[in-house]
Amino acid sequence: MKINSYLLSILVDDEPGVLSRISGLFSGRGFNIDSLSVAKTADQNVSRVTMVTKCDAHIIEQIKKQLNKLINVITVNDLTDKKYVQRELSLIKVNAQPEKKAEILRIVDIFRCKIVDVGLSHYTIEVSGDREKQDAILSLLKPMGIIEIASTGAIALARENA
Repeated sequence: MKINSYLLSILVDDEPGVLSRISGLFSGRGFNIDSLSVAKTADQNVSRVTMVTKCDAHIIEQIKKQLNKLINVITVNDLTDKKYVQRELSLIKVNAQPEKKAEILRIVDIFRCKIVDVGLSHYTIEVSGDREKQDAILSLLKPMGIIEIASTGAIALARENA
């Protein structure tokens, strides 16, 4: 059994309880959700649920079938093997001791991030990008002393076939 990471984009009716039913499907079967993001779409009555989960190919097929059976689920799109654009947003609060401030500012500049808050001994950095970019900046900031991290998880849209 080979475990893979899967990226699902699910359009749902924007109604109370929909997310609970989706997450209940996962928890009831003992599957973990690695990343979850929900927001309205261009249609005010529809929301997009973007989730990442790890399982084998047989299990993801079962999950997609079960999701499609749920009331209020409009479409289930597995983006894993398709072309897509993916981003995550993180806020990273890092120690900014005087001797490290210039190095932190260089890292922020290299990764095209923003400092969104400054304290006497910390910077809060906003990072937007794919998982690899997030991991790369975290590895560079870790020696500085990361205080806190808040992340959105993955959001994604399929690319057009051009």
